[in-house]
Amino acid sequence: MSASTPATAFLDVSGLPPPEPMEQILEALATLAPDMVLQVLIDREPFPLYRVLERHAYRHQLAPRDDGRFDLSIQRRPCSEH
Repeated sequence: MSASTPATAFLDVSGLPPPEPMEQILEALATLAPDMVLQVLIDREPFPLYRVLERHAYRHQLAPRDDGRFDLSIQRRPCSEH
């Protein structure tokens, strides 16, 4: 693995009722190393989570999948972006 490719942790919260997806994502982020990416499979856009991520200096990207679910990537912002 190259130094420019961060390690990735995977989490599938699709099919879970609210607020379980958000709770599991926040629990995973609490244990994630600062230079890692959390890749989440989720079945709806997590609007309430965006505010929490912003407040705690995370950036995210959401990509729709052909099956109607979403791939959500979350990573801590570098100090220069805070």
